[in-house]
Amino acid sequence: METSRPIKLTSYSTKGGCGCKIGPADLSEVIKQLPPARPNPNLLVGIETSDDAGVYKLSDELALVQTVDFFTPIVDDPYSFGQVAAANAISDIYAMGGKPLTALNIVAFPIRTLDKQVLAEILRGAGDKMNEAGITLVGGHSIDDNEPKFGLAVTGLVHPRRIRTNAGAQPGDKLILTKPIGVGILTTSIKKDRLNEEEVQRVTQVMATLNKTAAETMEPYDVHACTDVTGFGLIGHSLEMAKGSEVGIRIIAADVPVLPRVRELAEEGFVPGGTKNNFAHVQDSISFADSIDQIGQWILCDAVTSGGLLIAVAGDQADDLLDKLKLAGVEAGMIGETTADHPGRIAVI
Repeated sequence: METSRPIKLTSYSTKGGCGCKIGPADLSEVIKQLPPARPNPNLLVGIETSDDAGVYKLSDELALVQTVDFFTPIVDDPYSFGQVAAANAISDIYAMGGKPLTALNIVAFPIRTLDKQVLAEILRGAGDKMNEAGITLVGGHSIDDNEPKFGLAVTGLVHPRRIRTNAGAQPGDKLILTKPIGVGILTTSIKKDRLNEEEVQRVTQVMATLNKTAAETMEPYDVHACTDVTGFGLIGHSLEMAKGSEVGIRIIAADVPVLPRVRELAEEGFVPGGTKNNFAHVQDSISFADSIDQIGQWILCDAVTSGGLLIAVAGDQADDLLDKLKLAGVEAGMIGETTADHPGRIAVI
C-alpha cells in the first residue's frame, strides 16, 4: 500500500470531478430509450427537463427532493476531495429550493493498493461538509474498485409551492451566477503540476463552498428558475434552462466571473475533453459574437465541478439580490438575461 509519500489522488483516474460525466449528447441518446415512466400525480419534478433533482409530493405542505452525485478525484488531497464531492452532491438540493436533510455515502475504492487512511480522510472531509450543511449521515455503500470514486445520495425537503426548477424562467429575467467558472481547466492543470499551492487552494475553496448561503439569500426573491452549474458547463446548463423555459438567453461574456489564469492555461492546451464535448453538444444552439475566440468559447463551456447557482430572477429585483449575495460573501455576478426572442437558444455577446 502507498503510505511512504504524499498521495497524488488524481493520478488514479483518467478524468476528474464532474468532467467524468457521460457527455450530454451520449446521455441524451440513452435516456430517449428509457421506457415511459408510470404516471404519478405526486411526482412534481422528474427527468423531462434534465433538472438537478427529483421532487416527490408527500402532502400539500411537504415534498421530498432526491439527488445522487459521485465522481473520480478532482484534487490530490483526500480530505479536500471528500469536501468537494459532498458540496457538489448537496448543491442539487439547494438548486431546487430545498433544505438538505440526510445523505448516504457512495464509495468505490482500491482497498488493496491505497492505504485505508486515504479513504478515512475522504470520508472525514465529506462528514465535515455535511455537518456544515446540517445534514445527517444515515449510511452508505462501498465497493472495491481500481479507480477511486466518491459522492453522496442526498434527500431534502421543500414546500411544493417553493420548488425552484430549471424550467420556469420568464422573458426579462436577469441571470446571476454565484461562483466563478474555469474549474475544469484549472483542475486539469493540477494533474499536470501547473498550479502552485496557493492556486490549488483557491480552486479547491471555490469547489468546496456550499451553495447554502446563495440559496438562502435568494429565497425571498421572485426567482423563476434555478440550476447549479456543473459538468455540462455554464453554456450547457444555461441551454437546459432556455429549452425547459422556452426562452432565449443572452450572456455577456465579459461579465461572467472566471478564476485567475484560466485563459492562460487554456491557451497552453489544458482544456479537458469534457469541455470540448460540451462545446460540440451546444454549438448548434448558440451564437457567439465575433469577438469571442475559440478559447473564450471553451471557457464558457468548461466542465465545472461543484459550481455556483445560475439564478433567473425578476429583472426589477436583480440588483438588490446581487447586492445581498455579495454582502453575504458570495462571489456572484450578473451575467445576462432571458428574452422572448429565439426560445431554446443562447446568444453570447
